[in-house]
Amino acid sequence: MIVRLLTLPFRYGFSKLKRAIGKLDIIQIESLYAFGNERKVYIKARVVEAYKQSVPTERKSAPKNMLAAVRRYSGSSVSDVEVLARLGDSEIKMVSDEEGILEGKFKTPPASKNELVSFTFIENGDLSYQQKEVLFPVSRYSSEHPVGIISDIDDTILVSKATQLGEKLWLSISKNAYTRRPFPGISKFYKGLTNYGENPVFYVSSSDWNLNELIKDFLEYRHIPKGPLLLQDLHVNLRNIWKSGGGSHVHKKEKIILLFKLYRSMKFILVGDSGQHDPELYAEAIEEFPDKVIAVYIRIIRPMDSERRQLLDRFKDKVAIAYVKNTDEAINHALENGFIKPDII
Repeated sequence: MIVRLLTLPFRYGFSKLKRAIGKLDIIQIESLYAFGNERKVYIKARVVEAYKQSVPTERKSAPKNMLAAVRRYSGSSVSDVEVLARLGDSEIKMVSDEEGILEGKFKTPPASKNELVSFTFIENGDLSYQQKEVLFPVSRYSSEHPVGIISDIDDTILVSKATQLGEKLWLSISKNAYTRRPFPGISKFYKGLTNYGENPVFYVSSSDWNLNELIKDFLEYRHIPKGPLLLQDLHVNLRNIWKSGGGSHVHKKEKIILLFKLYRSMKFILVGDSGQHDPELYAEAIEEFPDKVIAVYIRIIRPMDSERRQLLDRFKDKVAIAYVKNTDEAINHALENGFIKPDII
């Protein structure tokens, strides 16, 4: 019954038809990321029909959170919309794809310490805009910076039950950014690894872009260091919400390699879990880029047999490998290996 109610607002694929007959709702731009190094900046946004998302609170009930999930997942992506992106004196003209995605790259040095990229709708008589221009801060990190962190999200920092479909679905629709639970000690661990923001952290996840705002709010509310979210373009809606966080995970490896190449001198600490494919992905990344990774932390969500552990253990002579049952074990390992300074814990 609940699933039937949740699928009532399902509208995927109707935005083109609604536009053709003049019934398309007001549309908006959602900024997703803008990050890079001294010479280039990658940007991403999407065009969707505007929807009102309720503000999360600790006191919101499951039914209210379910209604918020309905709004989040029933909104339609809008394709074939022209948008102009500006950064300093540079401009990129983009057209939203079938998923409403806008993606581009600037090749420009930083103009100021507080850079903003602007996404502006190009005038079109058949469209109505909630806001014509959206500004988004740019995160630039030096390619010579010594250390960066690449982290998974589901079952690494956020309790998601990704390997248990029923519980995963219930958490997705009944909780909000304030009521989703982090693993104990995660804020302390990530503040230590980032040295309170000195080292950048990148969140690479197979979760879909519908969860972008929820994850950002979750990180802020739980005092976990923020960083660019590199999520998956897979179209997830109310009918296939269970797919969020699934798929082949090829996207995660592609983003990890992008970061390796973008920050040529930066060494990385990889943080994930044993629930899905992190050990395999991280082992492949180390094999292809043997000098980029200094440590790997795998939270044990489900048991790992010796064959699976060997995927990472074969790199132990060059990379610090830690399989941890809880965050305290990860913190102790990081302290022992000098990845966290003792005076900041």
